[in-house]
Amino acid sequence: MKASRVIQRILEAIRESETICVVGHVRPDGDCIGSQLGLAMALKNQGKKATVWNQDLLPRKLAFMDTEKLLDQPKPGKEFDLVIATDCASFERLGSVGPCIQQRKIFINIDHHESNTRYADINWVNPRQPSTGELIFRLLRSANWAITPEIANCLFTAISTDTGSFQYPTTRPSTYQVAGKLVDRGADLARICNEVYQSYPLSRVRLLKHLFNKFKLTHQDRTAYFWLKRADYARTGAEPDDSEGMIDHIRAIEPVVVACLFEEVDQCLTRISLRSKSEKVNVNEIAQKFGGGGHPAAAGARVKGAPATVQRQVLSEIKKALK
Repeated sequence: MKASRVIQRILEAIRESETICVVGHVRPDGDCIGSQLGLAMALKNQGKKATVWNQDLLPRKLAFMDTEKLLDQPKPGKEFDLVIATDCASFERLGSVGPCIQQRKIFINIDHHESNTRYADINWVNPRQPSTGELIFRLLRSANWAITPEIANCLFTAISTDTGSFQYPTTRPSTYQVAGKLVDRGADLARICNEVYQSYPLSRVRLLKHLFNKFKLTHQDRTAYFWLKRADYARTGAEPDDSEGMIDHIRAIEPVVVACLFEEVDQCLTRISLRSKSEKVNVNEIAQKFGGGGHPAAAGARVKGAPATVQRQVLSEIKKALK
């Protein structure tokens, strides 16, 4: 189905709905939060009753976007005319939000992940776009809705964070054009850059110290990896969102092709994050072997099993991909 037709179906569903819940994935990043809040603010400006739910709390460095204190955690027993998931590749990635949105009339899925499972009634999935924020911008423009400075901040942050501040190869000419239009509409670049990229709690610096002391290289220095255990968070006073983007520090090492973060969720569950610098190594395919997914250059999964076993299996798949 053509994108323009899907957009019209989405806008029609929105017009026919009064109560709308905008949901996102577990461990939300800038694209997820920015897309959720930007869309929810636009819906409220159209007179809709908009609710924003995530399983996990709002990361501290992204709190500046939630000017209206919209983001909340899911509550069972609520009914909605419409539920819209943004930036979420599968229903399972909604976490504890999933069981709380069963009482709905229509379910819409707006996303840009190649691994998206098309789990909703209406699915607008465009893997060619480097961020969901661009899709939300296109939706608002198609509806001819006003993009306020607050909405512009959200969508610019969404686009900037998922393109590595416009550095990733997924960035397209249209990405810069959309970013420019958002600046025209009041996106505060100085504040966004300070909040997202230039202001970190001391606890994150302690985590970075751990990273640089403990990371390892293998496969002739083409793979870099490190572990984050629950004890590391306790020792440094850090929160899980403090680890966002840390993998890029080892990805940037010159001979490294694939970077991997192993994060202990509990004794028998490990969260893996993967990054690739080569078009020849698709980490989405690696993540899918462990029940996860994402993009060719950035993907992840949650893997059950003993930590040593998980590490051995994941590094083995990376080695195969490097060959």
